[in-house]
Amino acid sequence: MTNIFTDFLSSLSLLNLGLAFSGVLAGIIIGALPGLSATMAVAILVPFTFALEPSSGLIVLGAIYTGAIFGGSWSAILINTPGTPSAVATTFDGYPMAKSGNGDLAMSISCMSSFVGGIVGVICLALFAPPLASISLKFGPTEYFWLAILGLTLISTLAEGDNIKSLIGACLGLLMSMIGVAVIGGDMRMTWNISFLNSGIEIVSAMIGLFCIPVILDLTSMKGKHLSENTTPKSLRLKESFLIMYRKKFEALRGAIIGTFIGILPGAGGSIASIVSYGEAKRSSKNKDNFGKGEPEGLIASETANNATVGGGFIPTLCLGIPGTPPDAVILGALLVQGIRTGDTLFTQQSSIVYTFIFGLLLATIMMLPLGLLMGRYAYKSIIKIPREILIPIIIFLTIIGSYSIQNNILNVYFMFFFGLIGWILNRAGFKASPIVLGLVLGQIAEQGFVQAYIIGSAQENIFANYFARPISIALVFFIIMGLFLPTLKRIYNRRKNA
Repeated sequence: MTNIFTDFLSSLSLLNLGLAFSGVLAGIIIGALPGLSATMAVAILVPFTFALEPSSGLIVLGAIYTGAIFGGSWSAILINTPGTPSAVATTFDGYPMAKSGNGDLAMSISCMSSFVGGIVGVICLALFAPPLASISLKFGPTEYFWLAILGLTLISTLAEGDNIKSLIGACLGLLMSMIGVAVIGGDMRMTWNISFLNSGIEIVSAMIGLFCIPVILDLTSMKGKHLSENTTPKSLRLKESFLIMYRKKFEALRGAIIGTFIGILPGAGGSIASIVSYGEAKRSSKNKDNFGKGEPEGLIASETANNATVGGGFIPTLCLGIPGTPPDAVILGALLVQGIRTGDTLFTQQSSIVYTFIFGLLLATIMMLPLGLLMGRYAYKSIIKIPREILIPIIIFLTIIGSYSIQNNILNVYFMFFFGLIGWILNRAGFKASPIVLGLVLGQIAEQGFVQAYIIGSAQENIFANYFARPISIALVFFIIMGLFLPTLKRIYNRRKNA
């Protein structure tokens, strides 16, 4: 107890507090810019941490990661473009809220939800890291395959609009995820002798194009303001936001738990967490018809889940040396450079470093609440007041910079515009961008899991059992079937009941 209290006091040093504050501030700004992801923010600043103590270096990297995941919700709400892939589900209800004049409320709810998710994730990291890390070891290729399929079925059946078109969009995203060298086997597929396609479709540039370019094209043709405004916000709408969060406290806790659990699964990340949480929220909600039209509960589900993956992702990273998310992989590399060995002994032999970092991450999450509320309010007011003639060039500039900076390759910019044009055409035909992006994001996870599970099943001469006889797989298949057929069964039941 004395050592933990000492570690807590160490996290409260002026240096660590300053690093946590600066990291959260920088992370929020970077995460809000389309294309400048949390991974990029962490990777850029890793060399600067080598001059710091290991715990201080970890605190600033964790603070940047936390701020960037939350910052991704800003562009998702204000311009319908997720700043990070984990904010895709935030666009479903965040942008409709902003268009109806409740953008300031959406920004406040997003910040509070991110705070709740972040706190739950950090608490689970502090209290249950070793046992939760052991759970992640039970997930093999088969479980990852079914988990990816679960994410795809949820996005295709729960997205707004025509379910059939959403399924087609998800399949289109899956098809695009197969372009390039196969994840297993090394086969070259659908590259059409274009060397740039050998590495596959760059997900972030495609995401920026599919989400952002249609918004830009619509802005050029619309009349009036980009976002509606009922009255000029004179406050942060804290009371209203807090009352909504209080009424939906169990939903927020559920999203945080889902995010933490999925965060401990290496490679899963915030995209799957936010989609699964959003799907579960809509399935169990009494207001499911409002989802996709500006329902705060959908925003809460997405933001609590993706921010909880921060703490959850550190669990396998610190306990097993297996990064839970791409930013965790960068942070793991920084740990190894500083001579810190991850594993069970980390929490015993180098516990002071770990717990100082955990307390610092907790403080960074707490700092995110007032920073996010204040900055979010002014971001919303600014984007309302900016004339479209100025706003459109700014968004175009950010999309170009974001796409180019991913790999410092101008071809990513061309692909971004290409996918943007395709997205605009598909949107006019009733196909939403969200299922396509999720198919692209989850496609490689599903393919890798399926092929590995097939190889293992063939070696064991029992392919069927390897897919359908494992306990976790059975549970995931059950949820997939429920997600696919429950809405249809409910509609049939309601028709017969009203007949």
